[in-house]
Amino acid sequence: MEKSIKTATDYAACSDTLKKYLGLTGSPVALMLAGKKEMIPETVPLVEGKFRHCAMVNMARKEGKIFYATVENHECMGGAWALGLREITDTLRSGQFYFKLGKFESWASCKRTIDHIHHVPANETFATVYAPLELSPFTPHVVMIIAPPRAMLKLAQSTLFRLGGRIYPEFAGIQSVCSDVSAQTYLTGTPNFSLGCDGSRRYSGIADDEMVMGIPVEILQEICDAIPIVTGAPGSV
Repeated sequence: MEKSIKTATDYAACSDTLKKYLGLTGSPVALMLAGKKEMIPETVPLVEGKFRHCAMVNMARKEGKIFYATVENHECMGGAWALGLREITDTLRSGQFYFKLGKFESWASCKRTIDHIHHVPANETFATVYAPLELSPFTPHVVMIIAPPRAMLKLAQSTLFRLGGRIYPEFAGIQSVCSDVSAQTYLTGTPNFSLGCDGSRRYSGIADDEMVMGIPVEILQEICDAIPIVTGAPGSV
């Protein structure tokens, strides 16, 4: 397996910190976008069946499963496109798909939204690889967290702890887990927060009082180091 990051991170310790200080009900999820099969550890099995990306995230988060999925295992075409496993479908590109679902006034308004969705270049990804962060046998590209708004507040404060500034989350109410916190975080190298979408809330176990966040692995340790400080600060609630 190829090493994809120079700095070593204790993923189990990071997961313990996130769970302890944020009160997570499941595990943070490690995600790797493997460009070729050789990047996947031999101990990680291919998932059996077809699932949506958001559902596979939940399998790692809630069931502790470790596995990889190729394009044949991805049930949602929009998710597979966003993650770089395949070309975009004609109905998604034109706006027809979401228009028929009743979520936009017109095909044009849908197309304007689709044109701004972050997506990994088509066919750049061989497989998506999933694991609970504390058990991950691979170096992830992105770590995803599903948690209530208060936990997201502490994650936002931890993100700004060292340098300060502002956070500019970007989302559209569609393709939340596949694009907003997976592809976008991977491509931009910046954390992103999203409200979830109808599909992810239906298939990935996101509760009504939960949001989603993606963290680029390069700054995971920095955020985890800040969490105990910001949650323990005198003004923290």
